[in-house]
Amino acid sequence: MTEREVVLITGSSRGIGRFLVDHFLERGALVEGCARHPVDWERPGYTHHRVDVTDESQVKAMLSSIHRRHGRLDIAINNAGIAAMNHALLTPGETARQILHVNVLGSFLVCREAAKLMRRRSYGRIVNFSTIAVPLRLEGEALYAAAKSAVEMLTRVLAREFAPFGITVNAIGPTPIETDLIRGVPREKLQQIIDHLAIRRFGTFRDVAHVIDFFVHPASDNITGQVLYLGGGG
Repeated sequence: MTEREVVLITGSSRGIGRFLVDHFLERGALVEGCARHPVDWERPGYTHHRVDVTDESQVKAMLSSIHRRHGRLDIAINNAGIAAMNHALLTPGETARQILHVNVLGSFLVCREAAKLMRRRSYGRIVNFSTIAVPLRLEGEALYAAAKSAVEMLTRVLAREFAPFGITVNAIGPTPIETDLIRGVPREKLQQIIDHLAIRRFGTFRDVAHVIDFFVHPASDNITGQVLYLGGGG
């Protein structure tokens, strides 16, 4: 009997993360998810952790729990993130801190601890999240784009550091998807972003899942350090 993949998805309580939970469960995986809050739903094969990804001790405890129960981790998807669309002159310092800590520090901590577990079997797939706001240099997203630019560099460097352990590290840059992340952004602003793309439509959860499926496939062992933008906006 083939072993079931063990998949970790951060920010799994809603939006893209929640979709990916179902997506990987349908693939037959055992899914570990985390968010800062509990969830009001259950799925066979899914385990939820209340974790703040910027808290090193909590991230370590989550990976230790995964190790105790499964002995391995095959895939880690760094979906947790926060965004804010605001002119730099109107961006509070606390908002800046949160954007940088969740998107950059949180991604780093999960990558590091996931890799420690993956290297035991000389195999692993890590997927980080960037954004189309990076190549489009969107006004109003200076800190968000800067944080995701850091995630992209993190992805490229970790890809080299983790390659000897059989671990690939890649990133996806979605176009705007109608989730809580863009709630409150004026519709005309979103349309301006869409108009900059080659494929002028909102992204979908399925678009994201297709790219992740490619990155995490066992046959994609020669694909690492890459950032793939959706919609032709790169």
